Amino acid sequence: MTCTPLENKVAIVTGASQGIGRGIALKLAQRGATVVVIDINGDAARATAELCGGKSVGIALDVSNREAVDATVDQVIADFGKVDILVNNAGINRDGMLHKMTDEMWDSVIAVDLSAVFYFCRKVGTHMRENGYGRICNVASASWMGNIGQTNYAAAKGGVVSLTRSISKELAFKGITANAICPGFIETSMTTALRDVPSRVGFDNLYDEQVAKVPLKRAGQPEDVANLVAFLVSDDASYLTGEVINIGGGYKL
Repeated sequence: MTCTPLENKVAIVTGASQGIGRGIALKLAQRGATVVVIDINGDAARATAELCGGKSVGIALDVSNREAVDATVDQVIADFGKVDILVNNAGINRDGMLHKMTDEMWDSVIAVDLSAVFYFCRKVGTHMRENGYGRICNVASASWMGNIGQTNYAAAKGGVVSLTRSISKELAFKGITANAICPGFIETSMTTALRDVPSRVGFDNLYDEQVAKVPLKRAGQPEDVANLVAFLVSDDASYLTGEVINIGGGYKL
């Protein structure tokens, strides 16, 4: 997928120390953007920023802390003058069946996977309104449609979809687009760990079992997701907003 360059654009990417987030950060940097890499692991965030090159920086941040989010965005604007692109990718899993799901499992996932997206969209969106320009891409999940053992995660990602659709309507008249993407089975450290989990239905492991459900018969790569994000935040997608795009090799729950 080709897209217009992102030179002179400043992008914030959360949860960008590894996996999909790192892939997105590197892709945006390759397109010419200055990337602010945000992650709770500061050392890993700075390592990703170093790979991005240029003026990119890594910042340690607990995205569920509203005051810290506001202060960080203020500092980014002070340092770089603006934020053109926001990619909310940070997320956690605390899976469990409903009868075993604790309050902590629920609260922590909602805080990181949903509330943090709201905090960033509100803070950065206000800045983008003033500038009359912006691109927001929120990373949801195929699980937003509901999935066994993921009541908290599905609820959070479903909230991200609805939040994105709502803010797209509120911000459109200011020249700001907002879209959500829903990755399926993407090869990351979390999914490759499933190679050590036995399958109950005849496969060598749970990783192979999940890949077998994908029509394209392979796990997605972080770069597959990054290519889509790079398009959505480019001016080639300036007439695309409020959309929810699945990227899962044809697999849908």
